Amino acid sequence: MNAPNILTLLRIFFVPLLVAALVQDHRRYVLLGIVFTNEIIALAIFWVAAATDMVDGYLARRWGQVTTVGTLLDPIADKLLISAALISLVQVRVLPGWMAILIIGREFAVTGLRSIAASAGYTIAASDLGKTKMVSQVIAVSMLLLSVSFPVLRVWAMVWMWCVVFFSLLSAGLYFAKFWRKVDVGIKTRGRRELLTFAKRERRKKRKRTMAAGNATVPTRVV
Repeated sequence: MNAPNILTLLRIFFVPLLVAALVQDHRRYVLLGIVFTNEIIALAIFWVAAATDMVDGYLARRWGQVTTVGTLLDPIADKLLISAALISLVQVRVLPGWMAILIIGREFAVTGLRSIAASAGYTIAASDLGKTKMVSQVIAVSMLLLSVSFPVLRVWAMVWMWCVVFFSLLSAGLYFAKFWRKVDVGIKTRGRRELLTFAKRERRKKRKRTMAAGNATVPTRVV
């Protein structure tokens, strides 16, 4: 278990803490004379968890510790964090439910496409647009969390959420196009390979029949 994988597991551990902090009914905590609402605490947890997403990938590449476990856990941890935040925001009536369903549904659909492609031997790498979508999600969720304590930010938070919806749908369309292109090319390549194999098999059969017919027509020499 290396450091990047520990950070990824730590991000998964932050998910229930984020939900527990956010769904509380307007709690206030005083620390060193400073008042913290549960929304601010949830925002701090979310930022720390999002920071681990950037750090673990950087350390894995820098230290050459890219592992299969990390590759599998990292996108799962990201989706758990964003999904938990969106569902909690719907619970506290800050975010419309249809937006959360659309974004979370997109995540499951893209994960399914990449899994199907991987099972067929194809790799669909994350696009730059997908990374832009992740950054916009972090900004939008942060602004929504702040808007609970500062309602003046609500309009800007919703603008960012519309950006998230746009980037989510656009990146999903690009992932589907990549998936269809790879699968289509794979099917055509496999079809050509099967046709070539069938043609070779038929030529061998024809050659054997020709040789058999030639042997049958050779006259037998009488000694």
